[in-house]
Amino acid sequence: QVRFVESGGDYVEPGGSVTLSCTGFGFSWSTTPMTWYRQAPGKDREVVGAISSSGDSIHRAGPVAGRAQISRANHENRLYLRIDRLKVEDTGLYYCNRGYLRSAKNITSWGQGTQVTVSS
Repeated sequence: QVRFVESGGDYVEPGGSVTLSCTGFGFSWSTTPMTWYRQAPGKDREVVGAISSSGDSIHRAGPVAGRAQISRANHENRLYLRIDRLKVEDTGLYYCNRGYLRSAKNITSWGQGTQVTVSS
């Protein structure tokens, strides 16, 4: 059974940083590209960024471009997302899932997510 576990969410002031972590089970981690998503209150889930299976190719969506770092440690089955210079609009539930930039609308299985709240 494929499943994901996200962690690292926090309550952060604007301008701060957060590092999120994700691990997955039930599939071949080292050969699977991964994508980070987030869902703000009252909004659809959106892509934050993606990373290829090897980590050589990384895409960051517009809202976090220049502020986000995505990395992975395949020997630990871990995926990371670091966002710097956090903004209030970065608030939301953050999820990881398989694939490279798959539309969230096409995904039916999600982890519980990890909450990031940016507020002063």
